[in-house]
Amino acid sequence: MSLKLAELLLKEKLINQTQFTEAQSTVKSGNSYVRYLIEKKYLSETKLLYFLSQKYSLPSINLAKFEISPDVLRLVPIDLAKKLHVIPLQSNNSTLVVAVCDPTQLLQLEDLRVRLKSNIEAVLTSYSAFDAAMTKYYGGVAFAGTAIESFKKEKKESSEEMQSGIELVEVHDIDSKSTADDAPVISLVNGILSECVARGASDIHVEPYEKRFRVRFRVDGVLYEVVNIPTEMKRAVVARLKIMSRMDIAESRIPQDGRIKLRFNGREVDFRVNSLPTLFGEKIVLRMLSQSNLQLDLLKLGFEQEQLNIFKKGIYSPNGMVLVTGPTGSGKTTTLYSAIYDLNKVTDNISTVEDPVEYNLEGINQVQVHKEIGLTFAGILRALLRQDPDIILVGEMRDYETAEVGVQAALTGHLVLSTLHTNDSTSTVVRLINMGLEPFLVVASVNVIVAQRLVRKICNKCKRERTVPPERLAELGISKELAAQSKLYEGKGCSNCANTGFKGRMAVYEVLDFTSSLKELVLNGGTSMDLRKEAINKGMKTLRMSAITRALEGHTTIEEALSCTSEN
Repeated sequence: MSLKLAELLLKEKLINQTQFTEAQSTVKSGNSYVRYLIEKKYLSETKLLYFLSQKYSLPSINLAKFEISPDVLRLVPIDLAKKLHVIPLQSNNSTLVVAVCDPTQLLQLEDLRVRLKSNIEAVLTSYSAFDAAMTKYYGGVAFAGTAIESFKKEKKESSEEMQSGIELVEVHDIDSKSTADDAPVISLVNGILSECVARGASDIHVEPYEKRFRVRFRVDGVLYEVVNIPTEMKRAVVARLKIMSRMDIAESRIPQDGRIKLRFNGREVDFRVNSLPTLFGEKIVLRMLSQSNLQLDLLKLGFEQEQLNIFKKGIYSPNGMVLVTGPTGSGKTTTLYSAIYDLNKVTDNISTVEDPVEYNLEGINQVQVHKEIGLTFAGILRALLRQDPDIILVGEMRDYETAEVGVQAALTGHLVLSTLHTNDSTSTVVRLINMGLEPFLVVASVNVIVAQRLVRKICNKCKRERTVPPERLAELGISKELAAQSKLYEGKGCSNCANTGFKGRMAVYEVLDFTSSLKELVLNGGTSMDLRKEAINKGMKTLRMSAITRALEGHTTIEEALSCTSEN
C-alpha cells in the first residue's frame, strides 16, 4: 500500500532515495510507506496534502471537523471502506462524496460506483485525520450506536405482550442467531469484544446502574468509559455474554465464572469471564488472555542486570522457594511463566497448580483448582509431590495449609515458585510468619523474593523531552550528576495512544536476595522495616528506585513512577 505514492514523492523530490529505501526495508508488506515517512518526520503532512491537492486537482478538507451521519456510513460497510481506503462523507442527488488520503488509488473507486450505482466524488484529507476518522466511525464500538438504534426501533415495533416476555425470548434466540431481532445485541457484543482486542485492553467492565448501563475498558492499567448502552438492553447483553461464556443464564443470584474463546484475524483470544450480582443487575468483567501478548523472555521483562542475576540464581537452585509478590494485575503470572519457560527442559518434570489456568504452556503439566470437588491448592500440591516433580509452580499461597505444603516441598529437594499478595519483598517474610510458619522454616526454604509493579510506557509516537526543576529531582534522591546525565520525557498525546501520552506497560522490580544476614534478622524476630533497612544496605534496589531509574532512562514519566510505587 502507498508504494506508488512513495515512488511519486521520490520522483518529485519530496523525499530522498535514502528515506525511500529505509521505508522499503523497514515497513512490512501491507502497511503504508507514506505513514512511515510521516512518522519519521521525513515528510510534512501539510506539505504532502498541498502537493497532492495541486497534483490531482482535488479539494482538501479537515476531516476532523466533519460529523458523519450514520445513514451515510451504512452506505459503505466496514470491509469495503478498509479495502478501498475511503470514508463516506455525504450523499445527495445520486452522488456520494468520499474522503481519501492516497489519490493514486482513485481507480479503485470504480468498484464503489458500480456497487452503489451512484456517482463518486473524492476529496483529500491528511493521513492522521483519515486514521482518526476510521477509528471513530469504523471501530468496533462505533457500531454500538447503530446496534442500539436498531434495537430500539425493533422493540418499538413489537407488541406490548412481546415486550413483557422479552427476557426469555432474547435469551433463547441470541444463542441460535435465528432471527433479525437478535442482530443488534450480537452486533453490539461482538463490536465490544473486537474493540477490546483492537485497543489492547486487558479487561472489559460491563456495569449496570439504576439509570445507566456502561462499558469500560482497562487499557495500560487505567479504566476508560467507551460506550453507554440503554438500560432496556441490559438483560439481553448480559444474557448474550453469559451464553457465550457457558454460564447458567437462569441463575443471577450468585457469582459465576466462564470462558469465551474467539478468533480475530487468525489470532486466538481467550476471555476469562466473571459475573457478580449487584444492586441493579449482574456486572460482567472479562479479562482478555491472549497468547500473543504473553512475554516469556526473562531478558525483556524489565529486570535490571543485577536483579536478573539474583532472580536467575534463585530459580536455578536445585530446591527452595522463589516468591513473587504484588497486587492483582501487576504481572506476577507473566514473571512466573517466564521463569518456568526458561527452566522448561526435557530432563525436568514441571507441574503447576493454578486458579485459573490462564495460558497453556507446552511441556508443562498444568492443573486447575476446583474447590467444589475438593481440588484445592493444598490438595493438588500434595498429589503433585507423589508425581516425581522437579519444579512446582503454585498459583498463590493463600493460606497456612498451602504455605506449609509448599515449604515442605522446598525443603525436600524441590524448587517451588509461587505468589503472595503483599506490598513489597520484605513484608512477604513477615506475612509468611503471620500465616503460621515457623521463622526457621521460612529461613531454610526461601531463596529469593521479588516484588513488582507495572508502569505505563511513554508513547514513542508523541514522545518529547521535558524539564523538571532540579530541586524536585533532589527531593527524589537523584544526585545532580545523575540528573545532568539523564533526559526526562513525556507523551504529548496522539491518535496512537488515544491522547493519553502512554502506550504499553513495563515491569519494575524489587529483588530481595535472602542473604545470611537477613536470615539472622528473621530468626532474631526482626520487623519488616528492619529487614528492609538491611536489604537496602546490602544493595537492594526498591520499587521506587527502580521506577525512577526507568524514568531517567526515558521509558516512563517521573509522575508515573511515583504514582505506581510507595516511598517505603
